[in-house]
Amino acid sequence: MTETMSGPPTEQDGDLRARLVAAGVELVAREGVHALGLREIARHAGVSHGAPRRHFPTHRELLAAIARQGFGRLTDSLAGADALAVTTGADARTRIEALARAYLGFAAANPGMFELMFRHDLLEGSGSELRRTSLPLFLTLAGLVAEAHPRSDDPTGATAALWANLHGLAQLRAWGSLRLATGSDGLESLLRTSLDAHLGPSTR
Repeated sequence: MTETMSGPPTEQDGDLRARLVAAGVELVAREGVHALGLREIARHAGVSHGAPRRHFPTHRELLAAIARQGFGRLTDSLAGADALAVTTGADARTRIEALARAYLGFAAANPGMFELMFRHDLLEGSGSELRRTSLPLFLTLAGLVAEAHPRSDDPTGATAALWANLHGLAQLRAWGSLRLATGSDGLESLLRTSLDAHLGPSTR
């Protein structure tokens, strides 16, 4: 295994940082959050267990850097789903539904990363990054909620409640609790019920 040296950061150091984060992204995708021990990440990156300390003084800072990759991917997924809906002339409610499906789809396809991204008890220094990456999307969703449900006195609150509802569905499915309660992992009827609850009954 290679070891980092003391001194000013070099191009090789930048490569090491990227390798550590990439190793963590691969590990969380393959084995889940429990696999993200510092030694295991270093081993997977092909470096000594002490090498990560050059770039990440704490284990939590490394986990936060890994989680930021997830936030970037989620942002791209949601933005892509919304752009596609817009090109088809979708109304506000349909765009919200597209965003909801993309969110649930990302959670299903990336269960380990999805869990890590919202485990703030494990992360350090991720708050500002979370706000930077998620706030624009939240504001977009809030604007759509206000448009789709103009009678709402608190579209921001309704948006937060809808997000919490969607996140809960995703997490319950990941834990197997949804199947235990309903006999199925299917979210179609639950998604429509959630949208009706927060936006009012669909007129379609």
